[in-house]
Amino acid sequence: MARWLRASLATLFISLSTLFAAAPPGIELVATGYIPGNLLDKSGLNGVICQAGNPTNCVPKAIFGGLGSDLTYTGHDNVFIAAPDRGPFDGLTDVPFLDRLHFLHITTNLQSRQVSTVLLDTRFLKNEFGDQFLGAAVAFDLDNPLATLRFDPEGIRASATGTIFISDEYGPYVFEFDRQGNLVRRLEVPAKFPIAHPSGNPTEELLGNTSGRQANRGMEGLAISPDGTTLYGIMQNALLQDGALTPATTDRIGLNNRILTIDVATGETREYVYRIEAANRGQGASEILAINDHEFLVLERDNRSWLAAEPQAPTRKWIYRIDIAGATDVSGMTLPSGTLPVGIQPVRKELFINLLDPDFGLHHNDARAIAEKIEGLAWGPDLPDGRHLLYVISDNDLIPTLPTQIFAFAIDDAELTAPLNFEPQVLPGPLYPPGQLKKQIGN
Repeated sequence: MARWLRASLATLFISLSTLFAAAPPGIELVATGYIPGNLLDKSGLNGVICQAGNPTNCVPKAIFGGLGSDLTYTGHDNVFIAAPDRGPFDGLTDVPFLDRLHFLHITTNLQSRQVSTVLLDTRFLKNEFGDQFLGAAVAFDLDNPLATLRFDPEGIRASATGTIFISDEYGPYVFEFDRQGNLVRRLEVPAKFPIAHPSGNPTEELLGNTSGRQANRGMEGLAISPDGTTLYGIMQNALLQDGALTPATTDRIGLNNRILTIDVATGETREYVYRIEAANRGQGASEILAINDHEFLVLERDNRSWLAAEPQAPTRKWIYRIDIAGATDVSGMTLPSGTLPVGIQPVRKELFINLLDPDFGLHHNDARAIAEKIEGLAWGPDLPDGRHLLYVISDNDLIPTLPTQIFAFAIDDAELTAPLNFEPQVLPGPLYPPGQLKKQIGN
C-alpha cells in the first residue's frame, strides 16, 4: 500500500477510548477502528459500477468495502483475509461486480485503543475453468450448474493446508480456493438447502419455492474446527420447508435454523438446530466462529442502527456462546417454525456479549453508534498479557459514505464465569510473503 494511503488510513482510524466504560467481567472492548467507505482496493479496476436502471447511482468498480461480511485470521503476522459480498446495490448492477478477496494487516494498539488496518492485496475469485465469479443475482445456469458464476461470499475460513473456504449465500455453496483465489474444490451441500427455482428476485424466490434457503438468507456464516477437519456453516434463517414463512406471504416466522457440518476429507454431513431469538425485523444469524471442537460463537443481529439510511434504535446485536455436544442430528427431519418436537435437542446457547450493553458505549444515537450489519467474527493473535483477542466487524454494503467498523474485544479466561477452553486453529506457514509484508507496512 502506498505511504500516502497508509497515512490516510492512520488519520481516519478513530479511537473511542474516552467513551469506553467498565466492561463485564472477563470481556473488555479494548480498541475500535474504522475503514472509510470511499477507499479503493488493489484490484486495478477502473471506471464505475451503477445500480441497474439508475445510471446516476454509481460507485467505483475498485471500491474497498463489504469486507465485513467475513473475516479470518491466517495464523501469522497479523494477516487476515476477507471477501466482500455480492457487491453494491444488492447485486442488481448494470455490469456484474467481480468477486474478490482481500489480504489485510490488522493490529490492535492497547495504548491508543485503535484498531489499524492496511490493505495488502486484492485477488479475484475464479472457478475451475478460470472464469470470474460474479456478484450478479441473475448469473446462474440451471442446465449447467458448473457454468453458474453468481457467488455471494458470506463466510470465510483459512484451512489447515493453506487453502481458503468460503460459504455462499446464493446457493448455498461451500467452495475451497487457493490463496490466489482459484477454485480447487466444490464441497457438496445436501439437496434440501438450495432452491429449485432461482430467479434473482427475492420475492419471486420466496413465493416460488417450497424448500431450500430463503432469499438473501443462505449460508451466512462459516466456522472451521481448530484441527481443520470439519466445517460448520450456519444459515441466516430457517429453510423454507422448516416453517420459515407465514403461508402465502414473505413474513419470516421460522426460528429453527440449521447448522450444517461438513467433514473436509470425506464430505460427510450432519445438521443441528440453532434456534434464533426472533425472525422479524431482519433478524437472524450472521456468523459462527469456533472456540474448540464443539463450542462456537454465533452472532445474531437485527437490521436496526442509528447509522442506517432509516435510523432506528437497534435491539439485538448479540454474540452467543453455543455448544453442539448432545444436539440432535436432524439431517432427515423437517422442522416446525416454533416449538420443537419432544426428542429433538437444539444446540445449547447462552448470551456471551451484548454489543448494545451500555458499558461498551455503542448503543447511543451519535458517533458511537454501532452499525446495522455487524456480520464478521475472527480471532486474532493473543494479546501480550495472554487474553484472547476477538475482532467484530461490520459490512458497509460498499456504500462510500458508510465506514466499516472494527471492534477489538479482549477475553480473559481467568475472569469469565465459565472459561472458554479456547483452542487456537492449527494453521500452516504464512499465506502472505513475510518479506513483502515487511516492505508494505514499513517495519
